[in-house]
Amino acid sequence: MTPVPDSTVPPVQQLQATLSAMPPVKAMGIELRGFSGDQLQLSAPLAANVNDKGNAFGGSLASAMTLAGWALVTLRLRQAGFEADVYVADSQIRYLAPVYDDLLATATALPGADWDEFLSTFGRRGRARIPVRAVIGEDASPAAELEGRFVAMARG
Repeated sequence: MTPVPDSTVPPVQQLQATLSAMPPVKAMGIELRGFSGDQLQLSAPLAANVNDKGNAFGGSLASAMTLAGWALVTLRLRQAGFEADVYVADSQIRYLAPVYDDLLATATALPGADWDEFLSTFGRRGRARIPVRAVIGEDASPAAELEGRFVAMARG
């Protein structure tokens, strides 16, 4: 059973604590860098995610992008006063270029996705899904990109 977050702690700090409590995520050195409501950024040091070629391990890229999408959906729900279990239902990843710097994953809802509709559906049904895009690097020329559907389900 997932503990209910302490309402006196800001949601961004709650989320960082949740991330840091997951052993694989902690080992990757994932840190929440920013959240604007429409966009969320996570970072991770290359040194903790390097492969035998001296660039970022593909599994770390996939994990960072998936976690960025998960964190974005989780925080949007919390901002609206909902606690939910959030899962990635499916995703497609493209690796476009090697990454020789620290990882920076940026997640946003896909164009056409409607946060208000997502939150309204969750409020009515206790379940909702939203498509998310996450990239490593610059959005205009990413080194890797993920498109996935994230599902929220009411707890209990």
